[in-house]
Amino acid sequence: MADNPPLMESGASCGFPSPAEQYASTPLDLNTLLVKNPEATFFVRAEGNSMTGAGIQNGDILVVDRSLEPAPGSIVIACIDNEFTVKYLRQDQRGTVLEPANPEYPALILVPGMELRIFGVVTGCIHQFRQP
Repeated sequence: MADNPPLMESGASCGFPSPAEQYASTPLDLNTLLVKNPEATFFVRAEGNSMTGAGIQNGDILVVDRSLEPAPGSIVIACIDNEFTVKYLRQDQRGTVLEPANPEYPALILVPGMELRIFGVVTGCIHQFRQP
């Protein structure tokens, strides 16, 4: 197994770079950074564009923790009538609502007879840039 790549001591400026910055520091283990409960964590690839307003793009890898209790406002992996989706979990006057983060998509409002299972709470997103 390869060593973990190093993490720079300071952040990278999105303005003008400073020539005096140190370049490398300690190795960074992405599992340590992103996975708080390894026994209850899994990864899933996002498909579609309904969560772009939350920073989740088509093809991103989501970090999902099954040990967390979903609360209103959490982004969750849910299964409605045997179909998986990623949405905000909301409660309002309509009842339980799975809400997208893209206004071009409708909210999923649970009605009697629909089966909802929450598989976990999304705790992170790994986004890779697609080079031109």
